[in-house]
Amino acid sequence: MPKIKEKVESELLLQEPEMFRVLLHNDDYTSMDFVVNVLINIFHKSVQEAEMIMLKVHKQGSAICGVYTYEIAQTKAVQVKKLAQQNEFPLLATIEKDA
Repeated sequence: MPKIKEKVESELLLQEPEMFRVLLHNDDYTSMDFVVNVLINIFHKSVQEAEMIMLKVHKQGSAICGVYTYEIAQTKAVQVKKLAQQNEFPLLATIEKDA
């Protein structure tokens, strides 16, 4: 049986995944300390970053905590919700497509 060598050319189309912002929203009940704790433990922010983001949430009504792929952003929003419920706070985290 003869050996046939065949050259195959193919081009892979690689696309960057869509990115999503995770936002925290201000409310009248969640303590500032709890928000800082969430930012440090869920979003891995430094104390200084967490305090800056918390103040932005407090003053502007919401702030971006991070930008992630959809699955990670969704997971972080769910983690915030569960932790807030366990501590009896109404803290809300949402996701939106990054520009």
